[in-house]
Amino acid sequence: MKRNNTFFRSVWFIAISGLGGFFLSLTGLSIGWMIGTFLAAALLSFLKPSLLRHDASKKGVPKYWLFIGQCILGIELGQKINLSFLHIFKEYWMTIILMLLLSIFFSLLSGFLLWKYSKTDMLTSFFGTAPGGLSAMPGIAEEVGANTAVVSIIQTMRVFLVILTIPIFVSLWASNPVNHVTLPAQTVSPFEFEKLLWTLVLIGIAYGGYLLGKYLKFPAPWLIGSMVAVAVVQSFGSLFMGHDMVSWWPHVVITLSQIFIAASIGSRFHKSMFIGLKQTLIVAFLSTIGLIFSMIMCAIFVSKVTGIALITAVLAFAPGGIAEMTTTSVVLNADSTFVIAVQVLRIIIVCVILPPFFRLLNYWEHKKHLSSHASA
Repeated sequence: MKRNNTFFRSVWFIAISGLGGFFLSLTGLSIGWMIGTFLAAALLSFLKPSLLRHDASKKGVPKYWLFIGQCILGIELGQKINLSFLHIFKEYWMTIILMLLLSIFFSLLSGFLLWKYSKTDMLTSFFGTAPGGLSAMPGIAEEVGANTAVVSIIQTMRVFLVILTIPIFVSLWASNPVNHVTLPAQTVSPFEFEKLLWTLVLIGIAYGGYLLGKYLKFPAPWLIGSMVAVAVVQSFGSLFMGHDMVSWWPHVVITLSQIFIAASIGSRFHKSMFIGLKQTLIVAFLSTIGLIFSMIMCAIFVSKVTGIALITAVLAFAPGGIAEMTTTSVVLNADSTFVIAVQVLRIIIVCVILPPFFRLLNYWEHKKHLSSHASA
């Protein structure tokens, strides 16, 4: 009976939070469902904790909602590793790897500055500035003990700053800037039985990836394990068949993923998370501006050396979201295939490599702190 009570309270909480996402999505913002739901859930966790469990102010909705959202997101990202992606990577692999390493380096530098010049702990600083996106980073950060609220706020700040600055920059740079742009409609493959079968295969593969990720002690195995497993099967399956393997994957599924993840993160907010955030937000804002500027400079250099159009290079390496940068590339007639290839590969690298690296750094710092106390 108590379990059913918790389930229905969670459903109500997620549904009400999702209304915030719906209203923000009306603005046309691609990640509006995510940010709107996140803000509404955070507000509800402050004002109406009775919608959650009795100890809701700390634990929030049950974790399985977050896991479902992460698994959906993992399948979505894994499916993008197709023949087009492999062709682009084969042609520009050295440029892509160099730029991804530079973007990760600058994000680490941004996190280091945030850690040194604010009261934010090391893990929270690095997860907050990692270019993995609002959908992925807070969920992983929570599992390793970082301050989810700060990570979410910094990630949201970066998304907004990138959306506000990068499209304006590339529009001004374009020789024929686009005026009164209408965003392209979301295309969804029509329903076919074969595509539904492939969807079921990918769901099974994603679950197998989760089990393997859990066995190998991956952070956020529902996201990382499913993403890597689906990417491997999708790419090899497409190579074997000679064409892209397409699943039936309506856009509403991705919307549900954003709602589940955002509501789960927002439901765990409590007031103590926000104590002393003023300095943190100032440093995070300045370091994010520096990160965006650095990536624009790098994109200009790559464009000059390789001949890739500047608009394409800037959108590909900008530390924003996949949906936002890809949509902008379509609107401005950039190479959207290249943009999505680079953005997806960076998220995969960030999600797979950086969390263990951050934990190792935190372990070294903790060990150094204990040694200094012992010697004193």
